[in-house]
Amino acid sequence: MARYTGPKTKMARRFGEAIFGPDRSFEKRKYPPGQHGPSRRRKQKSDYAVQLAEKQKAKYTYGVLERQFRNLFVKANSKSGVTGEILLQYLEARLDNSVFRLGIAPTRRAARQLVSHKHILVNGILTNVPSYHLRPGDVISVRNKSRNLEVIQNSISAKSDIRKWNWLEWNPERMEGKFMEYPEREKIPENINEQLIVELYSK
Repeated sequence: MARYTGPKTKMARRFGEAIFGPDRSFEKRKYPPGQHGPSRRRKQKSDYAVQLAEKQKAKYTYGVLERQFRNLFVKANSKSGVTGEILLQYLEARLDNSVFRLGIAPTRRAARQLVSHKHILVNGILTNVPSYHLRPGDVISVRNKSRNLEVIQNSISAKSDIRKWNWLEWNPERMEGKFMEYPEREKIPENINEQLIVELYSK
């Protein structure tokens, strides 16, 4: 499948939560989309359907394609430790996600675009691959020519008071951040039941 570019509110209603961030339209209609509205009787989901929905929610939240997601799972499953937690850590270590977390971009979509359009450096090297896997110690910075872009300036100003991710360090003077470590599961704010994803892929 191609990366989702359709209505964000509709997708958020499908999963029952604002997976793309604050959404006024979603708050007004928190029931699933469909022509019959909230009055429609809905069948109880099977275990498989629940597991599949959780995987889809994680994919849409982080903006990852099916093949990318499965490859990340295989990589996480090969490591010693809790597979579901390692999977989420790998998703958090994506370059586009870290650009978003640092506040350089207002959304993951915007972060992906900034990376693709060559506005971001990793360890001083221009990197235009949103899925680039960061490792502890990597430094993410904004290209000198791009520092005055309105979208970047507005995002940094808006998020300057909520940088609470202890696995990232931000230097506002140099407009650069550092990926300190892989985050612990309890520090990752996304409402994802990773165990359901592990169960789905383990069948």
